Amino acid sequence: MPKLLSIQTACAQRIQINGRAILTAIHKLPVSGVVQALPLGLMGDEQADLSVHGGLDKAVYAYPSEHYPFWQAQRSAAGLTGIDDALPFGSVGENLSLQGVLETDVWVGDVLKFTSCELRVTQPREPCYKFNAAMGFSGAVRAMAQHTYCGFYLAVDEPGPLTAGEAFELVPGPRRLSIVESFQAKMFKHLR
Repeated sequence: MPKLLSIQTACAQRIQINGRAILTAIHKLPVSGVVQALPLGLMGDEQADLSVHGGLDKAVYAYPSEHYPFWQAQRSAAGLTGIDDALPFGSVGENLSLQGVLETDVWVGDVLKFTSCELRVTQPREPCYKFNAAMGFSGAVRAMAQHTYCGFYLAVDEPGPLTAGEAFELVPGPRRLSIVESFQAKMFKHLR
């Protein structure tokens, strides 16, 4: 059964990217205990640019923990120093670090059914330049696009508490559009 390994939130803050001060909440940090999932996201979490993040259909961002070794290897290959320690959950900007559910398993409309909360899959994440900055190398967006390691956004259909460590069920939706198909179609136009 799939499992929620970790929950992360962040407040928006200004960081320097290419000499510019940019408002972002990509640097998510783990939180302990119960976290409420509300219609517009997790309690204590913010999104800086509401034109591309947040809202009812992008309330929560989930990411497969299985991809973390890939990102560690990519950072090492990019020659980043001081990366001997594993990347902590939240490093790709996700709210929920999942185990046992990859993008190839998920379709738009599927539901992650937790004990007291239901989250519906709405779309894949489209990475931007802030992801390159978060990973520390300029090829991160391209690597995400090439390997389809995008994660997915969730709508909160049934608000309620979430706790790291709890198992959940992936309930199939209509299965018309997979996350992989949706992501590849969106990224194709960007990588041409």
